[in-house]
Amino acid sequence: MKDRLELKPQEPPLDHRDSCNRFRPGPDKPFLATPGAIEAFGFEAIVAGLKILQEKATEHDGIDYLQVFESPQGRRLWYIEDGDGGAITALLPEDY
Repeated sequence: MKDRLELKPQEPPLDHRDSCNRFRPGPDKPFLATPGAIEAFGFEAIVAGLKILQEKATEHDGIDYLQVFESPQGRRLWYIEDGDGGAITALLPEDY
C-alpha cells in the first residue's frame, strides 16, 4: 500500500434516502479502478477501501454513492457507485 487512507464523512446524513448504496460488485455491477488511482494508491489499498465501504454500508443499511478517502499527504481517492447497470469505480478526483 502506497498511502494509508482515511474515510472522510459523507455529505448527506447516513439516514438520508440517498444513502442506499452497498458497494457490492457483481456480474451487472463491475468494480473498476482508473489507471491513475492504481498508480497513486496501489491495487491492495483500493480493494481494502472497497471492503471498508461494504462494512459501512452494512452497518448503516446503505451509504451515499460518493465516498472519499484521504491520505495523510492530502491525496484523495473517490469511490462512486453508479445506479442500475453502472459500475463501482475507484478514481482520483481529476479522473472525474
